[in-house]
Amino acid sequence: MARTRYAPDRGLTSRMLVTMFLLGLVYVAFVTAFFVIAPRLGPVVLVIAAGLLLAQYFFSDRLALFAMHGREVSPEEAPELHGVVDRISAMADVPKPRVAIADTDVPNAFATGRNQRRSVVCVTTGLLRRLDPVELEGVLAHEMSHVAHRDVAVMTVASFLGVVAGLLTRFGLQFGLYGGVSRNRDQNTGLVLLAVIAVSALAYAISFLLTRALSRYRELSADRAAALLTGRPSALAGALVKISGDMARIPTRDLRAAEPFNAFFFAPALRGGMSFSALFSTHPSLERRLAQLQEISARLSREGA
Repeated sequence: MARTRYAPDRGLTSRMLVTMFLLGLVYVAFVTAFFVIAPRLGPVVLVIAAGLLLAQYFFSDRLALFAMHGREVSPEEAPELHGVVDRISAMADVPKPRVAIADTDVPNAFATGRNQRRSVVCVTTGLLRRLDPVELEGVLAHEMSHVAHRDVAVMTVASFLGVVAGLLTRFGLQFGLYGGVSRNRDQNTGLVLLAVIAVSALAYAISFLLTRALSRYRELSADRAAALLTGRPSALAGALVKISGDMARIPTRDLRAAEPFNAFFFAPALRGGMSFSALFSTHPSLERRLAQLQEISARLSREGA
């Protein structure tokens, strides 16, 4: 990690390395099985998947803004928002990211970009309407820590790898990847197709669980880093409570539109009262996040006494 004033997190670094290593093993096994089953078209599909991965990595900032209908704003257009970002950049000793706003009532924020020089932080109009400047500072410090810790780049790659198996299987079914096998009409056709689906499903399931586990930890890490940087864990806790409470008032249609970005959001776009297994969640529970912030607040109070 580049040297910043954000508190380092060795636990996050080790988890990112382990996640990428395990994902690498999964996909080496997956690609090997894929080439055995479809040796002629395997290289073509692999090149296409690699091209998509590179595009996702190098243009993740533009793709995210386009998907969220966000637009970059100048200091003249959003002076207060830029002022908060300027202040955090100075406190953390990091390059100032580009600043964007997405016109949606879903109260949220995200940061993306493969490195600090190519990063962008985006907030929604719904978030700006609901938070006071101190709470907004906590949320943006949280988001900018993702870029400083480089976990946003790791999540971009890991999330993409998590759907490659499904994309390859769908590509094969739609464009005749198994056409040659099907034409043979031999009794092994069903077994071959079943093997492909089973291998793809296994690769996807393992990738899904690994990226979800990393996503939950990185959110706790970003909360911790933002609270220590700003010295105001209570402001971040207040923002969490406001956003989580107001999420229940957002129309279901808007929440569904934002749901694909949950892994990158400050708080998941989910309607209140919904329960999900901890294994499948992109974020730790609100109670877990608030408990951590309370612990940090108590520690800062003792140190300042």
